[in-house]
Amino acid sequence: MAHTPLNRRALITGRVLTAERIVPPPSGEIASILVQARPERLVALEAAITALPGCEIHGRDARGKLVVVTEAPDAGSLGTLLNTIQSLPHVYSAALVFHAIETA
Repeated sequence: MAHTPLNRRALITGRVLTAERIVPPPSGEIASILVQARPERLVALEAAITALPGCEIHGRDARGKLVVVTEAPDAGSLGTLLNTIQSLPHVYSAALVFHAIETA
């Protein structure tokens, strides 16, 4: 491996970093999603959401609201999960209301 001298240009262009030096920290994404749905379909929707990996129902309102708490390995998986919940039958909306990155 060739050694790049440390100077301003090498620092700005990123040539001083190598793949061996970059170690991503272990982490996970934790989120809360507020789901608005048809009130008469909450039982079926709750079952469909809890069947998804990493999802649990934290709160429920008889007027058609569910608070879903979920864990995902990365932001992409979390986005996919949010889209999956939004596309479930009888869901009016699903909104991300809390998001945190947990590091070990």
